[in-house]
Parts: sequence; C-alpha cells; structure tokens
Amino acid sequence: MLLIIKKEQVNNSMFERSTSNFKGIWVLLASIVIGCVTSCSSPKNITYFRDVPDTIHFKEIQQAAYTTPVIQVDDILQVTIQTLDQMATAILNQPAVTAAPASTSNPVVPPAAGVSGYLVDKDGYVVLPLIGKVMVLGKTTDSVREEIEVRAAAYYKDPVVNVRFANFKITVLGEVNRPSTYVMPNEKVTLLDALGAAGDLTIYGRRENVMLIRNNGGKKEFIRFNLNQSNLFASPYFYLHQGDVVYVEPNKSKVASTDFTQVKRISIMASVLSLLIVAVSRVNF
Repeated sequence: MLLIIKKEQVNNSMFERSTSNFKGIWVLLASIVIGCVTSCSSPKNITYFRDVPDTIHFKEIQQAAYTTPVIQVDDILQVTIQTLDQMATAILNQPAVTAAPASTSNPVVPPAAGVSGYLVDKDGYVVLPLIGKVMVLGKTTDSVREEIEVRAAAYYKDPVVNVRFANFKITVLGEVNRPSTYVMPNEKVTLLDALGAAGDLTIYGRRENVMLIRNNGGKKEFIRFNLNQSNLFASPYFYLHQGDVVYVEPNKSKVASTDFTQVKRISIMASVLSLLIVAVSRVNF
C-alpha cells in the first residue's frame, strides 16, 4: 500500500513538472512572437503638442509673421470690379479662363464650382476687359488690386476692386484620411489648415516627421515639422504658399503590417516553436 502511494506521488510530481514546463514554453512562445511584432514598430506619438503639460492652463508662443504670397506664372486670379453701372460690371467680370477643379476627393471648393479667373501668362501679365494688360508677376494681390483700381478709375467712378487667387492649391499626400490636391478658399493657409482639409493624419502617420515641399525660384525646398512640439507655430514655413506639397510619412507599424516577408518569418518561427513544444511535452510525459 505504501509503495502504491509513493508511485502515485511520483506520477503526480512528474505531471506537475510537465505541466509547468508546458506552460513555461507557451509563455516563451508568446513572448517571442510579441517581441517580433513589437520590434517592428515604434511607439505611436499620436498626441499633438505633447510639450504643453496637462497641468498648464496658458502658454504663450510667438507665432511666425504672415507673409503675403506673390503671384507666379500660371496662377489664376479672380478679379472683380464693381461699379454703379451694372451692365459695365457684368462686362468687366466675365471670366477669361475656366479650369477643372484641382481635386475631386472632398475638396475645400466643390468640384461643380470649378476654377474661373484670369490666367497669368508666361510673361507675367493678365489681360482684363477694357483695362488691358496688367503686369502681376512677383506682386501681391493687394498691390495688383491697387493698380487695377487706379486704371479702372479712368473709366468708372469709385470702382471697387477685389483680387484673389482662384487656384490657391495645396497637395497633401501620405498617411492622411483624404490625400488629394485642395483648392483653398483664401491665401492665408497654415499647415494645420491643410491637414484638416485632408481629414487629419491616420493612426499610422508620423506626427514627428511631416515634410513640406516648396518650389522656390525653380528650386525645391524640403522642410520637416514635428507636430508633437508647439514651436511649430513659430516656424517661418507654418503659413503655406500656393503649390506647396505636404507629405506625411508612415510609421514603422504601417510598414511592418505591409511587409509580407516579416509576416512570413514570424509564421515560420511560430510553427517551429509549436513543434518544439509538442516534442518536449511528449518527452516529459
């Protein structure tokens, strides 16, 4: 009777050790697989302006000065001249060109509206009814408005002139919800305005490394922003120019999720470890 009890105790002890080893191997397997997956990704810094503490109620940042953009070749200007003579006003405000909208994917300006106005030719001129050719290249819309008012005053009493960009377009690419080219309703556009028009960044967008591409005198400028930092507002590039491109890089998690080789490697590793677990468990039993 004593021998039987000891035998049962030995069997129970072996079973407990086997179960313990079996559980330990499964824990090891889970740790390895989780480690392989998480090693491919970095923490998602999804919070904007993280350097502003939660406990602070007021923080003042000197925002960059706004610089009025200048007119370039191939820009389209919307020029309206209001006079007391309604017939004359209708003639003056006939659009010289109508272009297709820059975006058909949820643009700021509806697709049906199109883009109408006066095209800046290769020499930097626009041609207006009655007013004639006006040099606009390298000038701001305010200075062009003043010049047109002076020339229109020779024909009409107290004309009211308005000049604005009709194709102030910004392109947003990469990890945003609606990547596209957007025609903005005004020329005072910030980086946050552009990202907001594109539906904000996705969870996979690198907020600490947003790139701005700008054409400056035939040369490309590349500027990087960190949306986690509040000094973004002090950047001289915070206000965008016509034709700017904003690119949001994908983070490592997005790259890993689309990396077939990495997924295949993890699957093979998990299969091998499963076979080892079965082999070890049978030996112990």
